[in-house]
Amino acid sequence: MCCSSATLAVWASAWLHGAAASDDALDALQAWGEDHEVVAGDDAAAAAFDLPLTGNLPAGPAALLAALRARSATGAVLVLPVPGDVRGLGGPGPFGEAAVRAGEAVVFTGTGFGAVPQAIAEGLVRWTVHAGGDSAPPPSSGIGEAEHALTDAIRDSAGALQALDVASERTGVRAELSARLRARPELSWPAGTPGRSLRVLQRAEEVGAILALAQGDEPGGALSASAAIQRADALRPLAEAVRTARCSAVNEAARAFADQGDLTP
Repeated sequence: MCCSSATLAVWASAWLHGAAASDDALDALQAWGEDHEVVAGDDAAAAAFDLPLTGNLPAGPAALLAALRARSATGAVLVLPVPGDVRGLGGPGPFGEAAVRAGEAVVFTGTGFGAVPQAIAEGLVRWTVHAGGDSAPPPSSGIGEAEHALTDAIRDSAGALQALDVASERTGVRAELSARLRARPELSWPAGTPGRSLRVLQRAEEVGAILALAQGDEPGGALSASAAIQRADALRPLAEAVRTARCSAVNEAARAFADQGDLTP
C-alpha cells in the first residue's frame, strides 16, 4: 500500500500553499494511526524546528506543520528508498539510514530537513525529523513515464513468469487479493488532487498487492532454487515500477498544489 509519508507529503504541500486546512491535514494522518508524535533526531533539527530530542516528551504533528511554515518550506517530497537507491536523502547519514530502514521518508523542500515515520505501538506513529535531504530533491520520473513503465513492467513480468512456469493457479488467490485490497487504510486526499495522480496510485496499489502475493507464494511453481531466483529476477522490475509510480504520483500531486499556490495573487 502507499504509506504515511505519502499522506504527509501531499497534505503538507496543500496546506503550505493554502489549498487545505491544518485540521484536515492532521485528520488525514489518522488513517495510519490514531495518534502521531514528532521528535527531533539531532540537535540541528531540534533547533530549527523547535522540537524535543528523541527521548523527551514529544510534540504533536501540528507543531511540525507550524515549523514548516516558519522555515519557509516550499513543499514536501515522498522518497521510497531502497538499498542502493537513496536519491533525495542528501547522502549518507542518520537520515538516510533511518529512511532505508523504514522504506519511506518525507523531504521538506527548501529546508534541508526531512522526517521518517515509525509505528511504535498500536495506533501510534512517531515522526523523527532529521537534518539531511536535498533542499531541492532530484525530480522523479514524470507521471506519464511512470505510468507507461508500470504497464510495460506488468506485461514483461507476466510473460517472464509464464515462461518460467511459476505463475501457477493458486486456490483462493482472488479472495486473497481482494482481502489485501480491502485491508488498506481508507485514505483521503485534498480537494484538487490531480485525477491522474489518484489513478496511478490506485493502479500501483493493485499491482503492489499482486506483487506481494507473488513474492509470498511458496513454492509457487518454482521447482528448484535456480527457478526461485529467476522468479525473483522477473519480479524485481515490477517492484521497481510500482515504487517509481507511487513516488511520481504523490510528488506530481504535491507539485500541483505548489503550482496553484504560486498562481495565487
